[in-house]
Amino acid sequence: MASVPADLVIVANRLPVDRITGPDGEPMWRASPGGLVTAIEPVLRANRGVWIGWPGAVTGAVTGGSEAGMEPFEHEGLQLDPIALSAEEIEGFYEGFSNATLWPLYHDVVAKPEFHREWWEAYVAVNRRFAEHAADRAAKNAMVWVHDYQLQLVPQMLRELRPDLRIGFFLHIPFPPAELFQQLPWRRQILEGLLGADLVGFQLPGGAQNFVRLVRQRVGHKTHRDLVYLPDGRTVRAAAFPISIDVDNFEELARKPEVIARAKEIRDALGNPRKVLLGVDRLDYTKGIHARLRAFGELVAAGELDVEEAVFVQVATPSRERVEQYRVLRDDLDRLVGRINGDYGRIGSPAISYLHASYPREEMAALYRAADVMVVTPYRDGMNLVAKEYVACRYNDDGALILSEFAGAAYELRQAWLVNPYDLNGVKDAIREALHADEKDLARRMRTMRKTIKAADITAWARSFLEEMDIVRSAHGKALLPADKT
Repeated sequence: MASVPADLVIVANRLPVDRITGPDGEPMWRASPGGLVTAIEPVLRANRGVWIGWPGAVTGAVTGGSEAGMEPFEHEGLQLDPIALSAEEIEGFYEGFSNATLWPLYHDVVAKPEFHREWWEAYVAVNRRFAEHAADRAAKNAMVWVHDYQLQLVPQMLRELRPDLRIGFFLHIPFPPAELFQQLPWRRQILEGLLGADLVGFQLPGGAQNFVRLVRQRVGHKTHRDLVYLPDGRTVRAAAFPISIDVDNFEELARKPEVIARAKEIRDALGNPRKVLLGVDRLDYTKGIHARLRAFGELVAAGELDVEEAVFVQVATPSRERVEQYRVLRDDLDRLVGRINGDYGRIGSPAISYLHASYPREEMAALYRAADVMVVTPYRDGMNLVAKEYVACRYNDDGALILSEFAGAAYELRQAWLVNPYDLNGVKDAIREALHADEKDLARRMRTMRKTIKAADITAWARSFLEEMDIVRSAHGKALLPADKT
């Protein structure tokens, strides 16, 4: 497939597809799960753009890398342009700097970040390759929308290559306060990398405020509210754009007869308990999975819940399995689930059904329909789209949502039972209340949350970001001194 210059270029760490082995043994592509893919796919289709990203490691490859020289291709109407990474780059850029340095640092240091110069060098090199690729694929005066923490240097690199472009950046995870961010030895380079964009978007106003404050303090540029004035005359805006989901699509999915039938099959397979609780997360130490299962286990141990009356289904999608912290987390969860089921489960009635696997959207919609209570308890989360997906699927205005106050979604879904995931007694109280809430209270809460997400769905999110990105600000004309380089 020939490379045609595109008016909209999406740049993200991963392509929205995974390579799998088909029934005939040949490799094939399958749409990826995950919030970023769910959010961006409709935008790309509507604007006939191209998505640049890493296609993932080759299954069964000796090196664990991805082959070089992959050509652009089309998958289900999406124009995709893969970038290959070597095994060494995956280790340094992705597993190292992105997920063992930036990820814990940006998530309130739930785990201790590691700082290694070799990882930083890999991060710079890979970001440069993404920037060069985007510069080649973008048409004149095109929009380039860069996504997430793995590619924070791309905006500046891309601007140096293609000053004609409109460049936006959106951070899907939290942006930390100065007290945490300044631990990063390469803090200035990251800030300057982001300032290459015309618009820097965050999930919440606090993230945008943290960024502007750090630019003022650490780079020395003049700022006013959400604007940064650069010495070259450019003005950069930093603002909140809370991400959402395709609400209508999820509701339509949940109404399908086969999904409704599958939801009944799930409850039948669980022994038709009176209440089903559900957790759906990527297997990650920031998600609070251990705490919520422990809280549920304590309620069972105290005799407040009977395993034939209430069961907890926890889906933990495999994630970053080569990173040591994630292997340790999986082992801890395996032990906890085994202990609770061993102590309190009965033949045919485990207390917790633990699924370490990834499922297609239809299966997820069926799980959302089958669950009476959704439990979302991250220690820190940029947004958490699972909470919104659950609400979208509850078209009968039933069901209950227990939601961490440290998830970005808590700022919109105020009618959920909001909890501090560090407070196990508080989580237990919320589970009790949600399980015993009357139907009128549940309907009132769910109706309001559904109205909220319908008013601010994925289309509104993308439209607001792209419209703001399209605003061409004239040179600010302010007399500014060059930023202090110290």
